[in-house]
Amino acid sequence: METVIKKYKGIHPGLILERELKKRNLKKGPFALSLQEYPQTLNGITKGQRGLTPSLSLKIDKALGLEEGTMLLLQTYYEIKREQQKSNMEQRPDLSIIRKTLFWDTDINTIDWNKQYKAVIQRVFERGNDEEKKEILRFYGKDKIKAITGSPRITNNRLPVMGHAKAK
Repeated sequence: METVIKKYKGIHPGLILERELKKRNLKKGPFALSLQEYPQTLNGITKGQRGLTPSLSLKIDKALGLEEGTMLLLQTYYEIKREQQKSNMEQRPDLSIIRKTLFWDTDINTIDWNKQYKAVIQRVFERGNDEEKKEILRFYGKDKIKAITGSPRITNNRLPVMGHAKAK
């Protein structure tokens, strides 16, 4: 079981279940009925639209001869992966506010917002609109914005204009 879990870790268990049913030449509808479940429930699970409950996962494990808890562990690892992806999304500004054309020369989804903060702040404060500047201010905070823009103060969410510091 250990290698099966490692192999499928993070994949929705419904996709694995569908693959297993095909491999065993089992139809979803009759299989669902054999578990005393609605075919629609099993169909939603195999399409990745629903998660597995502990009781259903135990039924599937038993019916397919899997080690008890296999499907539930797969569901757990899938949920962990989803939470990790959510936290990664929180590590960048709200991209629905920032125009992609502002970063015409790069894929906005591949920007490392923590490493490339200086370039991002400069670009947004040179070419961005007020909403984009507010989002960058919210994401990075006043101190970073002050340091990069050269503006001595930010008050009442008034946004600084890029300071034109002379190169030394």
